[in-house]
Amino acid sequence: MDGHNGEDSKQSTADMSAFVQDLLQQMQCRFQAMSDSIVTKNILSLLYYISLTFNALDDMGTRINELEKSINDLKTEMGMEGSPSPMASSKPNADDVKPEDGSA
Repeated sequence: MDGHNGEDSKQSTADMSAFVQDLLQQMQCRFQAMSDSIVTKNILSLLYYISLTFNALDDMGTRINELEKSINDLKTEMGMEGSPSPMASSKPNADDVKPEDGSA
């Protein structure tokens, strides 16, 4: 009976080893699935953020174009069609700069 009991012990150890191996494999698969899910969610969040940023930039561009059109319409109404834009007039010309007397 001692030989039969030894074989049962070997079979029990082999069964336990196979069970643990299977359990570890299942845990690895679940961990990988969770990891993939997290990466996918992060990528989707990043793409959503980029989309929002592009929409905001498009909105700003549209507003700038509308503002520029309004400024040009006001210039036309005031009879200043040939005037330089407000941005160009803020820079002093070399002719406009007067040298100071007595300074060297």
